[in-house]
Amino acid sequence: MGSLSIWHWLIVLVIIMLVFGTKKLRNMGSDLGGAVKGFKDGIKEGAADAATDTAKKTIDVEAQRKS
Repeated sequence: MGSLSIWHWLIVLVIIMLVFGTKKLRNMGSDLGGAVKGFKDGIKEGAADAATDTAKKTIDVEAQRKS
């Protein structure tokens, strides 16, 4: 008792499909996928910006040392 079997999950899935409908669930899935993709792209841009900022700071420090 306490753990859910596969039959419990199937019943829950059928109830969700009856309440929301398959079209709405498909739209929610594509929206979620788009959000995850946007998040990953944002992380990549942030990492690229951080690398650029680090390179600029290194150049500035070297220029100050030469002065």
